[in-house]
Amino acid sequence: MPEQNLVLFVCLHASAKSLIAAEYFNERAAEQGVPFHAVSAGTEPDDSVPPHVVAGMRGDGYDVSQRIPLRLTRELATPARIAVSFEPELADYVPPGCIVERWSVPAVSDDYAIARDAIKARVDGLLSKLTR
Repeated sequence: MPEQNLVLFVCLHASAKSLIAAEYFNERAAEQGVPFHAVSAGTEPDDSVPPHVVAGMRGDGYDVSQRIPLRLTRELATPARIAVSFEPELADYVPPGCIVERWSVPAVSDDYAIARDAIKARVDGLLSKLTR
């Protein structure tokens, strides 16, 4: 897959919102034949994915139990064509010309299903834009 087709999802800890978004994006992009790949990263990544996120995602068919959240770096962000921030400021990380979106969704820690559904709706909207 060409590196220039990277979508970067960023949240503070890289272990909930951005992780859900990246996993769902990659599954749906593959199903739809969209030539993009997503990565999840955080400005202050957790050491591991919290148990409630692992359990919620397992229920959705994703095994993230062994996933180590990635730290956002300029190097990681350099190939990104699109970057989606759930909170952190991305200007110091993303390359010129990278499209940056800021998404506001409910906290995963408050209600996994509500947050997941909001994230999936935004991802579906992004995929729709990419297929136009």
